[in-house]
Amino acid sequence: MAGATLSSTLPPRSEVAPVTLRAALPVWARIAALSFGGPAGQIAVMHRILVEERRWVSESRFLHALNFCTLLPGPEAQQLATYIGWLMHGTRGGLLAGGLFVLPGLLAIMALSWIYALYGEVGLVAGLFFGLKAAVLAIVAEAVLRIGRRALKGPVMVALAGASFVGIFVLDVPFPVIVLAAGVIGYLGGRADLPPFRAGGHGASARDDGGPYLLGDEALPQERASHGHVPRVLGIWGTLWLAPVLALLVLLGPGDVFSEIAVFFSKMAMVTFGGAYAVLTYVAQQAVEHYGWLKPGEMLDGLGMAETTPGPLIMVTQFVGFLAAYRTPGGLPPLVAGTLGGLLTTWVTFAPCFLWIFLGAPYVERLRGNRALAAALACVTAAVVGVILNLAVWFALHTIFREVRTLALGPVRIDAPVLASLDPYALALALAALVAVFRLRAGMVTTLAACAAAGLVLRLLGAI
Repeated sequence: MAGATLSSTLPPRSEVAPVTLRAALPVWARIAALSFGGPAGQIAVMHRILVEERRWVSESRFLHALNFCTLLPGPEAQQLATYIGWLMHGTRGGLLAGGLFVLPGLLAIMALSWIYALYGEVGLVAGLFFGLKAAVLAIVAEAVLRIGRRALKGPVMVALAGASFVGIFVLDVPFPVIVLAAGVIGYLGGRADLPPFRAGGHGASARDDGGPYLLGDEALPQERASHGHVPRVLGIWGTLWLAPVLALLVLLGPGDVFSEIAVFFSKMAMVTFGGAYAVLTYVAQQAVEHYGWLKPGEMLDGLGMAETTPGPLIMVTQFVGFLAAYRTPGGLPPLVAGTLGGLLTTWVTFAPCFLWIFLGAPYVERLRGNRALAAALACVTAAVVGVILNLAVWFALHTIFREVRTLALGPVRIDAPVLASLDPYALALALAALVAVFRLRAGMVTTLAACAAAGLVLRLLGAI
């Protein structure tokens, strides 16, 4: 039941008061409002509030949930909130925690999409986004190093990251193939107990002092898998997710922009593993190069929006869907079409996230401490470092140069800049952002604000 407490699952000497779903609501709202800074920052916020301050879940329970969510397609931070909400209060708790995590970003990105569509190519707004692109480049570069330091423990993991980068940047290997191969390698290595594959979970900012916690290591989740769990969850959430997709295909046909949005982002929800930055590689290349919904610079503008608003970075997909429908509105007013396209994108992006959690969480709770699963996670994370490096290079080329060409020789395909198209102002801003992030240790919000202000000044001076 939604309002049921967890007193029956607490360790006998626990000093943590039971929590109802109603009492949990403002805490999840607070987490949602503070969910800036990408998945690393969002996970750190959740860890501080849920483990250190509230002591709702133990360190090991938190890390086990995070390990599972990292292996899933889609945004790991939103899925982690859903998982812990489910762990505490069942399906209703998962819906509350996961839904609130998305809501602030949905509203903010929609408002910014309207502004961008109406004024994005005009005056100061164009200068604002010019500056944001440089800051985003520095933030993505910092993400490569941050995740690399955590994931690349030993030569095997470094080799996996390098092979991942070469595979996606040079050989155009599909991202899902890279992730699947890394996971299989890690799983087999873990099962064989080979030393390079002995991996633990994610690092945490706080030491586990053993409790007391509301949900300690031995406490059971409120909901457990019962007879018919799999077909019931698949039936409910599969219908909620895919019924709108099928309806659009039947009513509008596969060539309509709304059908394309529904199908593409539904496929994305099934194959994009490894966190937000890895997902964006796939989305950016498909939306820009295959569908032509927007330009590379506009993808960077959308990422700048997602970086400066609360919620998962994958909310940039709402901006993509908005522009796609806005520019091909059919018989609808462009802003109405764009709004519907953005909402459709968000629905088919996040509905599967609830499906994965509600379907798998009861079984994953039985796998805590599984060596092969931990090794598979470590290898996937190492491969994702290479994928994010590819994203950083791709963004850098399209930020600093106005023109990029694809060079092909057999299976080799490389994006190469046209040197004569170098944008000196973009290069200077990107270098300044890199110095701010790596040398001055400036925060993300500070760097974004400074670069946006610099872009405005350049626009006022007529330099861009």
